[in-house]
Amino acid sequence: MFDMSEATYTEVMLNVAKGFEIIATLVIAFGLIWAAYFSVRTLVRTKKGDIAYKAMRQTFGGALLLGLEILVAGDLIRTVAVEPNLDNVLVLGIIVLIRTLLSFSIEVEIDGVLPWRKAFVSGATVMSQAKRKADSVESA
Repeated sequence: MFDMSEATYTEVMLNVAKGFEIIATLVIAFGLIWAAYFSVRTLVRTKKGDIAYKAMRQTFGGALLLGLEILVAGDLIRTVAVEPNLDNVLVLGIIVLIRTLLSFSIEVEIDGVLPWRKAFVSGATVMSQAKRKADSVESA
């Protein structure tokens, strides 16, 4: 027999997971727009393409990191709350592993050092650090 409360719970959790995916997509899209604006502004103020390029990479890389973290949260909700069976947990493990490797490589690319050689930095922190670095160069 069909249980209406279970169907409603499943639908709500699926919608919450979709909400996380939408938020992650918006974070990445707005991060790209912000990074482009910020790097153009840096280029106009400093007249140095290499600094503007680095600001773009660091700012957009931070948005990518933050977006990946939000996507993992959505996947966790979908797997744990909606249908926690062994197949879904294995698929989630693979997805988290792939996204972790992507995050790791993006972080190394942004910072130029391995993560265990520096303090842990989240995606939002990377974005704010890139802005501060570029602003300090602009004012010099």
